[in-house]
Amino acid sequence: MDSLARFVDSLGIHIDAESIFGKVVLSTILCAGLYTISKPILSFIRVLLSLFVLPGISLSRFGPKGSWALITGASDGIGKEYSLQLAKKGFNVILVSRTQSKLDALASEISSKYAGIQTKVLAMDFVRNDDIDYGRLKHLVKGLDISILINNVGLSHSIPVPFVETPHKEMTDIIMINCLGTLRVTQLIAPGMVQRKRGLILTMASFAGVLPTPLLATYSGSKAFLQHWSTALGSELAPSGVRVQLVTSYLVTTAMSKIRRTSATIPNPKQFVAAALSKIGRSGGSQGIGFTSTPYWSHGLMQWALATFVGTLNRFAVDQNRGMHVAIRKRALNKAERDAKKGQ
Repeated sequence: MDSLARFVDSLGIHIDAESIFGKVVLSTILCAGLYTISKPILSFIRVLLSLFVLPGISLSRFGPKGSWALITGASDGIGKEYSLQLAKKGFNVILVSRTQSKLDALASEISSKYAGIQTKVLAMDFVRNDDIDYGRLKHLVKGLDISILINNVGLSHSIPVPFVETPHKEMTDIIMINCLGTLRVTQLIAPGMVQRKRGLILTMASFAGVLPTPLLATYSGSKAFLQHWSTALGSELAPSGVRVQLVTSYLVTTAMSKIRRTSATIPNPKQFVAAALSKIGRSGGSQGIGFTSTPYWSHGLMQWALATFVGTLNRFAVDQNRGMHVAIRKRALNKAERDAKKGQ
Protein backbone atom coordinates (compact mmCIF):
# COMPACT_ATOMS: atom_id res chain seq x y z
CA MET A 1 0.00 0.00 0.00
CA ASP A 2 2.92 2.34 0.77
CA SER A 3 4.39 1.77 -2.70
CA LEU A 4 1.01 2.48 -4.25
CA ALA A 5 0.77 5.70 -2.21
CA ARG A 6 4.22 6.77 -3.46
CA PHE A 7 3.20 6.00 -7.05
CA VAL A 8 -0.01 8.04 -6.72
CA ASP A 9 1.96 10.86 -5.11
CA SER A 10 4.40 10.79 -8.06
CA LEU A 11 1.48 11.54 -10.34
CA GLY A 12 0.90 14.78 -8.48
CA ILE A 13 -2.10 13.41 -6.58
CA HIS A 14 -1.59 13.90 -2.86
CA ILE A 15 -3.48 11.45 -0.64
CA ASP A 16 -2.98 10.97 3.09
CA ALA A 17 -2.39 7.20 3.18
CA GLU A 18 -2.89 7.11 6.95
CA SER A 19 -6.40 8.58 6.92
CA ILE A 20 -9.48 6.41 6.52
CA PHE A 21 -10.40 8.27 3.34
CA GLY A 22 -6.90 7.80 1.96
CA LYS A 23 -6.94 4.07 2.67
CA VAL A 24 -10.31 3.72 0.95
CA VAL A 25 -9.09 5.62 -2.12
CA LEU A 26 -5.85 3.63 -2.37
CA SER A 27 -7.71 0.34 -1.90
CA THR A 28 -10.14 1.32 -4.64
CA ILE A 29 -7.27 2.18 -6.99
CA LEU A 30 -5.57 -1.12 -6.18
CA CYS A 31 -8.74 -3.14 -6.83
CA ALA A 32 -9.37 -1.29 -10.08
CA GLY A 33 -5.82 -1.99 -11.20
CA LEU A 34 -6.06 -5.68 -10.37
CA TYR A 35 -9.39 -5.92 -12.18
CA THR A 36 -8.00 -4.19 -15.27
CA ILE A 37 -5.04 -6.58 -15.36
CA SER A 38 -7.01 -9.76 -14.60
CA LYS A 39 -10.04 -9.10 -16.84
CA PRO A 40 -8.40 -10.05 -20.17
CA ILE A 41 -6.70 -13.03 -18.54
CA LEU A 42 -9.97 -14.38 -17.15
CA SER A 43 -11.69 -13.65 -20.47
CA PHE A 44 -9.00 -15.58 -22.34
CA ILE A 45 -9.43 -18.55 -20.02
CA ARG A 46 -13.18 -18.47 -20.72
CA VAL A 47 -12.51 -18.45 -24.46
CA LEU A 48 -10.16 -21.43 -24.22
CA LEU A 49 -12.65 -23.40 -22.13
CA SER A 50 -15.49 -22.55 -24.49
CA LEU A 51 -13.57 -23.45 -27.66
CA PHE A 52 -11.58 -26.49 -26.54
CA VAL A 53 -13.03 -28.01 -23.36
CA LEU A 54 -16.69 -27.43 -22.60
CA PRO A 55 -19.28 -29.25 -24.74
CA GLY A 56 -22.27 -27.54 -26.27
CA ILE A 57 -25.93 -28.36 -25.71
CA SER A 58 -26.91 -31.71 -27.19
CA LEU A 59 -29.12 -31.43 -30.26
CA SER A 60 -31.48 -33.95 -28.64
CA ARG A 61 -32.56 -31.16 -26.28
CA PHE A 62 -34.30 -29.44 -29.18
CA GLY A 63 -36.16 -32.43 -30.55
CA PRO A 64 -35.98 -36.22 -30.81
CA LYS A 65 -34.45 -38.17 -33.65
CA GLY A 66 -36.98 -38.38 -36.41
CA SER A 67 -38.12 -34.80 -35.95
CA TRP A 68 -37.28 -32.33 -38.71
CA ALA A 69 -34.53 -29.83 -39.45
CA LEU A 70 -35.13 -27.12 -42.07
CA ILE A 71 -32.06 -25.72 -43.83
CA THR A 72 -32.15 -22.73 -46.17
CA GLY A 73 -29.41 -22.33 -48.75
CA ALA A 74 -29.12 -26.09 -48.43
CA SER A 75 -27.70 -27.17 -51.77
CA ASP A 76 -24.09 -25.92 -51.53
CA GLY A 77 -21.26 -25.25 -49.12
CA ILE A 78 -22.13 -24.73 -45.46
CA GLY A 79 -25.85 -25.32 -46.00
CA LYS A 80 -25.21 -28.66 -47.69
CA GLU A 81 -22.94 -29.70 -44.84
CA TYR A 82 -25.54 -28.76 -42.21
CA SER A 83 -28.01 -30.93 -44.11
CA LEU A 84 -25.67 -33.92 -44.23
CA GLN A 85 -24.53 -33.69 -40.61
CA LEU A 86 -28.05 -33.23 -39.22
CA ALA A 87 -29.27 -36.19 -41.29
CA LYS A 88 -26.38 -38.25 -39.92
CA LYS A 89 -27.53 -37.34 -36.40
CA GLY A 90 -30.98 -38.74 -37.13
CA PHE A 91 -33.01 -35.69 -38.13
CA ASN A 92 -35.24 -35.71 -41.17
CA VAL A 93 -34.38 -32.73 -43.35
CA ILE A 94 -36.25 -30.13 -45.35
CA LEU A 95 -33.94 -28.71 -48.00
CA VAL A 96 -34.71 -25.23 -49.31
CA SER A 97 -32.63 -23.55 -51.98
CA ARG A 98 -32.87 -22.06 -55.46
CA THR A 99 -31.85 -24.91 -57.78
CA GLN A 100 -34.14 -27.94 -58.05
CA SER A 101 -31.50 -30.24 -59.58
CA LYS A 102 -29.03 -29.62 -56.75
CA LEU A 103 -31.74 -30.19 -54.14
CA ASP A 104 -32.76 -33.47 -55.77
CA ALA A 105 -29.14 -34.63 -55.91
CA LEU A 106 -28.60 -33.81 -52.22
CA ALA A 107 -31.85 -35.52 -51.20
CA SER A 108 -30.75 -38.67 -53.07
CA GLU A 109 -27.32 -38.54 -51.42
CA ILE A 110 -28.87 -38.28 -47.95
CA SER A 111 -31.34 -41.12 -48.61
CA SER A 112 -28.56 -43.41 -49.85
CA LYS A 113 -26.21 -42.61 -46.96
CA TYR A 114 -28.64 -42.59 -44.05
CA ALA A 115 -31.31 -45.26 -44.09
CA GLY A 116 -34.69 -44.20 -42.75
CA ILE A 117 -34.03 -40.46 -43.01
CA GLN A 118 -36.81 -38.63 -44.82
CA THR A 119 -36.20 -35.62 -47.05
CA LYS A 120 -38.40 -32.89 -48.46
CA VAL A 121 -37.22 -30.28 -50.96
CA LEU A 122 -38.45 -26.89 -52.06
CA ALA A 123 -36.87 -24.81 -54.79
CA MET A 124 -37.42 -21.12 -54.13
CA ASP A 125 -35.49 -17.97 -54.97
CA PHE A 126 -35.38 -15.72 -51.90
CA VAL A 127 -34.53 -12.72 -54.09
CA ARG A 128 -38.08 -12.73 -55.45
CA ASN A 129 -39.71 -12.41 -51.99
CA ASP A 130 -42.66 -14.22 -53.55
CA ASP A 131 -45.70 -14.78 -51.33
CA ILE A 132 -46.52 -17.87 -53.38
CA ASP A 133 -43.12 -19.40 -52.52
CA TYR A 134 -43.62 -18.72 -48.82
CA GLY A 135 -47.12 -20.19 -49.11
CA ARG A 136 -45.63 -23.35 -50.61
CA LEU A 137 -43.13 -23.52 -47.75
CA LYS A 138 -45.92 -23.09 -45.20
CA HIS A 139 -47.86 -25.93 -46.82
CA LEU A 140 -44.75 -28.15 -46.92
CA VAL A 141 -44.03 -27.83 -43.19
CA LYS A 142 -47.64 -28.03 -42.02
CA GLY A 143 -48.01 -30.60 -39.25
CA LEU A 144 -44.27 -31.39 -39.07
CA ASP A 145 -42.29 -31.34 -35.84
CA ILE A 146 -39.54 -28.95 -36.89
CA SER A 147 -37.05 -28.87 -34.05
CA ILE A 148 -34.13 -27.15 -35.83
CA LEU A 149 -34.09 -24.22 -38.24
CA ILE A 150 -30.82 -23.35 -39.96
CA ASN A 151 -31.00 -19.86 -41.51
CA ASN A 152 -28.07 -20.29 -43.87
CA VAL A 153 -29.23 -18.65 -47.11
CA GLY A 154 -27.13 -15.59 -47.85
CA LEU A 155 -25.64 -13.37 -50.53
CA SER A 156 -22.59 -11.12 -50.69
CA HIS A 157 -21.19 -8.75 -53.31
CA SER A 158 -19.65 -10.32 -56.40
CA ILE A 159 -16.43 -8.43 -55.60
CA PRO A 160 -15.64 -5.68 -53.07
CA VAL A 161 -17.23 -2.46 -54.34
CA PRO A 162 -17.57 1.10 -53.01
CA PHE A 163 -21.10 1.71 -51.78
CA VAL A 164 -21.67 4.57 -54.20
CA GLU A 165 -20.85 2.22 -57.10
CA THR A 166 -22.90 -0.73 -55.83
CA PRO A 167 -25.44 -1.84 -58.46
CA HIS A 168 -28.98 -1.25 -57.24
CA LYS A 169 -30.02 -4.86 -57.88
CA GLU A 170 -27.02 -6.26 -55.99
CA MET A 171 -27.78 -3.99 -53.04
CA THR A 172 -31.47 -4.88 -52.85
CA ASP A 173 -30.83 -8.61 -53.46
CA ILE A 174 -28.45 -8.75 -50.48
CA ILE A 175 -30.99 -7.12 -48.16
CA MET A 176 -33.85 -9.24 -49.53
CA ILE A 177 -32.02 -12.54 -49.00
CA ASN A 178 -29.94 -11.91 -45.88
CA CYS A 179 -32.51 -9.93 -43.91
CA LEU A 180 -36.07 -10.28 -45.13
CA GLY A 181 -35.72 -13.90 -46.26
CA THR A 182 -34.33 -14.91 -42.87
CA LEU A 183 -37.07 -13.04 -41.02
CA ARG A 184 -39.91 -14.51 -43.10
CA VAL A 185 -38.74 -18.12 -42.76
CA THR A 186 -38.19 -17.71 -39.01
CA GLN A 187 -41.60 -16.12 -38.51
CA LEU A 188 -43.12 -19.08 -40.32
CA ILE A 189 -41.30 -21.77 -38.29
CA ALA A 190 -40.89 -20.24 -34.81
CA PRO A 191 -44.57 -20.38 -33.69
CA GLY A 192 -44.54 -24.20 -33.85
CA MET A 193 -41.39 -24.29 -31.73
CA VAL A 194 -42.96 -21.96 -29.18
CA GLN A 195 -46.03 -24.17 -29.05
CA ARG A 196 -43.90 -27.29 -28.46
CA LYS A 197 -41.70 -25.35 -26.00
CA ARG A 198 -38.47 -26.51 -27.64
CA GLY A 199 -36.41 -25.82 -30.72
CA LEU A 200 -33.21 -24.33 -32.11
CA ILE A 201 -33.00 -21.36 -34.49
CA LEU A 202 -29.44 -21.10 -35.78
CA THR A 203 -28.60 -18.20 -38.08
CA MET A 204 -25.34 -17.84 -39.99
CA ALA A 205 -23.53 -14.54 -39.52
CA SER A 206 -20.10 -13.22 -40.48
CA PHE A 207 -17.10 -11.28 -39.20
CA ALA A 208 -18.39 -8.57 -41.54
CA GLY A 209 -21.26 -8.09 -39.11
CA VAL A 210 -18.83 -7.72 -36.19
CA LEU A 211 -16.19 -5.55 -37.86
CA PRO A 212 -17.62 -2.92 -40.28
CA THR A 213 -16.26 -3.82 -43.69
CA PRO A 214 -15.71 -1.03 -46.24
CA LEU A 215 -16.36 -2.05 -49.87
CA LEU A 216 -18.76 -4.69 -48.54
CA ALA A 217 -20.89 -2.09 -46.77
CA THR A 218 -24.33 -3.45 -47.67
CA TYR A 219 -23.39 -7.05 -46.87
CA SER A 220 -21.67 -5.94 -43.65
CA GLY A 221 -24.76 -3.97 -42.60
CA SER A 222 -27.06 -6.91 -43.35
CA LYS A 223 -25.01 -9.20 -41.09
CA ALA A 224 -24.91 -6.57 -38.33
CA PHE A 225 -28.71 -6.45 -38.59
CA LEU A 226 -28.86 -10.21 -38.05
CA GLN A 227 -26.71 -9.79 -34.92
CA HIS A 228 -29.11 -7.37 -33.25
CA TRP A 229 -32.18 -9.22 -34.46
CA SER A 230 -30.92 -12.61 -33.22
CA THR A 231 -29.92 -11.31 -29.80
CA ALA A 232 -33.30 -9.62 -29.37
CA LEU A 233 -35.17 -12.68 -30.63
CA GLY A 234 -33.12 -14.93 -28.37
CA SER A 235 -34.30 -12.99 -25.32
CA GLU A 236 -37.91 -13.10 -26.55
CA LEU A 237 -38.01 -16.85 -27.14
CA ALA A 238 -35.88 -18.07 -24.23
CA PRO A 239 -38.86 -18.25 -21.81
CA SER A 240 -40.58 -20.55 -24.33
CA GLY A 241 -37.68 -23.03 -24.33
CA VAL A 242 -36.57 -22.08 -27.85
CA ARG A 243 -32.84 -21.50 -28.29
CA VAL A 244 -31.67 -18.81 -30.70
CA GLN A 245 -28.04 -18.79 -31.73
CA LEU A 246 -26.23 -16.54 -34.15
CA VAL A 247 -23.11 -18.26 -35.51
CA THR A 248 -20.27 -15.97 -36.53
CA SER A 249 -17.58 -17.09 -38.92
CA TYR A 250 -14.51 -15.77 -40.65
CA LEU A 251 -13.67 -17.27 -44.06
CA VAL A 252 -14.70 -20.81 -45.02
CA THR A 253 -13.89 -22.54 -48.31
CA THR A 254 -17.19 -21.92 -50.11
CA ALA A 255 -18.37 -20.53 -53.43
CA MET A 256 -19.26 -17.25 -51.69
CA SER A 257 -15.74 -16.75 -50.31
CA LYS A 258 -14.15 -17.93 -53.59
CA ILE A 259 -11.43 -19.63 -51.51
CA ARG A 260 -10.55 -23.26 -52.25
CA ARG A 261 -7.57 -24.00 -50.02
CA THR A 262 -7.99 -24.63 -46.28
CA SER A 263 -5.64 -23.32 -43.60
CA ALA A 264 -5.57 -22.86 -39.85
CA THR A 265 -7.90 -19.87 -40.17
CA ILE A 266 -9.96 -21.09 -43.15
CA PRO A 267 -11.73 -24.43 -42.54
CA ASN A 268 -13.80 -26.34 -45.04
CA PRO A 269 -17.60 -26.53 -44.54
CA LYS A 270 -17.40 -29.97 -42.90
CA GLN A 271 -14.95 -28.73 -40.25
CA PHE A 272 -16.87 -25.54 -39.62
CA VAL A 273 -20.32 -27.14 -39.31
CA ALA A 274 -18.98 -29.84 -36.98
CA ALA A 275 -17.69 -27.09 -34.68
CA ALA A 276 -20.94 -25.12 -34.88
CA LEU A 277 -23.17 -28.09 -34.01
CA SER A 278 -20.91 -29.23 -31.17
CA LYS A 279 -20.83 -25.80 -29.50
CA ILE A 280 -24.50 -24.81 -29.27
CA GLY A 281 -24.86 -22.53 -26.26
CA ARG A 282 -21.12 -21.78 -26.05
CA SER A 283 -19.98 -18.28 -26.96
CA GLY A 284 -16.50 -19.18 -28.19
CA GLY A 285 -14.96 -15.91 -29.32
CA SER A 286 -18.20 -13.92 -28.93
CA GLN A 287 -17.63 -13.22 -25.24
CA GLY A 288 -20.30 -10.99 -23.73
CA ILE A 289 -22.60 -11.04 -26.79
CA GLY A 290 -25.96 -12.63 -26.01
CA PHE A 291 -27.19 -15.64 -28.01
CA THR A 292 -24.09 -15.56 -30.21
CA SER A 293 -21.26 -18.00 -30.86
CA THR A 294 -17.99 -17.98 -32.77
CA PRO A 295 -17.42 -21.73 -32.55
CA TYR A 296 -14.49 -22.50 -34.85
CA TRP A 297 -11.32 -22.35 -32.76
CA SER A 298 -9.19 -19.98 -34.88
CA HIS A 299 -12.13 -17.69 -35.64
CA GLY A 300 -12.95 -17.52 -31.95
CA LEU A 301 -9.40 -16.60 -30.98
CA MET A 302 -9.24 -13.98 -33.75
CA GLN A 303 -12.48 -12.33 -32.65
CA TRP A 304 -11.48 -12.36 -28.98
CA ALA A 305 -8.11 -10.73 -29.73
CA LEU A 306 -9.67 -8.13 -32.00
CA ALA A 307 -12.38 -7.19 -29.49
CA THR A 308 -10.02 -7.23 -26.48
CA PHE A 309 -6.98 -5.38 -27.79
CA VAL A 310 -8.23 -3.29 -30.74
CA GLY A 311 -12.02 -2.93 -30.69
CA THR A 312 -14.35 -4.02 -33.46
CA LEU A 313 -15.61 -0.48 -34.11
CA ASN A 314 -12.19 1.12 -33.80
CA ARG A 315 -11.30 3.50 -36.66
CA PHE A 316 -7.86 1.93 -37.06
CA ALA A 317 -9.32 -1.58 -37.41
CA VAL A 318 -11.94 -0.42 -39.91
CA ASP A 319 -9.34 1.45 -41.97
CA GLN A 320 -7.11 -1.63 -42.04
CA ASN A 321 -10.09 -3.68 -43.18
CA ARG A 322 -10.72 -1.13 -45.93
CA GLY A 323 -7.17 -1.40 -47.17
CA MET A 324 -7.42 -5.18 -47.37
CA HIS A 325 -10.64 -5.02 -49.41
CA VAL A 326 -9.28 -2.31 -51.71
CA ALA A 327 -6.45 -4.72 -52.54
CA ILE A 328 -8.90 -7.60 -53.08
CA ARG A 329 -10.97 -5.41 -55.43
CA LYS A 330 -7.89 -4.42 -57.41
CA ARG A 331 -6.86 -8.07 -57.87
CA ALA A 332 -10.41 -9.02 -58.92
CA LEU A 333 -10.60 -6.23 -61.49
CA ASN A 334 -7.16 -7.12 -62.89
CA LYS A 335 -8.21 -10.76 -63.21
CA ALA A 336 -11.44 -9.78 -64.97
CA GLU A 337 -9.43 -7.62 -67.38
CA ARG A 338 -7.02 -10.49 -68.15
CA ASP A 339 -9.91 -12.91 -68.68
CA ALA A 340 -11.60 -10.43 -71.03
CA LYS A 341 -8.43 -10.14 -73.12
CA LYS A 342 -8.13 -13.93 -73.32
CA GLY A 343 -11.70 -14.15 -74.57
CA GLN A 344 -11.10 -11.72 -77.44
